[in-house]
Amino acid sequence: MAPRWRHAGRVELSQYVARLQHELLAVAEAGGGEVRAVAERLVAPLDSAVRLVIIEVLTEAFDTITTEIAPGSVHLRLRGRDPDVVVTPPPAERPASGPAAQQAAPAVDDGDGPVARINFRPPESLKVRIEEAAARERLSVNAWLVRATSAAVDGRAAAGPAPTGRHRFSGWVG
Repeated sequence: MAPRWRHAGRVELSQYVARLQHELLAVAEAGGGEVRAVAERLVAPLDSAVRLVIIEVLTEAFDTITTEIAPGSVHLRLRGRDPDVVVTPPPAERPASGPAAQQAAPAVDDGDGPVARINFRPPESLKVRIEEAAARERLSVNAWLVRATSAAVDGRAAAGPAPTGRHRFSGWVG
């Protein structure tokens, strides 16, 4: 049986960090030798901060993509200093047959517009169970709710657990 997910690839951040460092030094050059010397002392320590910001941006983008392709998902796993992208496609739709399929209503085009917010107020005990389920699947609560809701609305069984990894950032960064 083939895995439910696939490794889409490693994102090499070093080239982007080096490019940003180069650009900062080029800008500092306009300030003269003293400014350039200060910039040279500052760009190396920025490596970790720049990587973290890039990872936060990718995580937020992947959460948005996950919302759009639910119950599929796109996640970021941290392998060493660079992230890996893991894609979990939605389950393949099997064509329905029989009288029930013939009577099914056509799909409604809801515009698939931008992400919307809703206010969801579950009882505390349900909130705790949702958080535990999301943690078991290594998803943000938002991604887990989108996946579960999409599966329920579409009349499918909820997608299984997401692939696990040593380190992964998921959820909204604020």
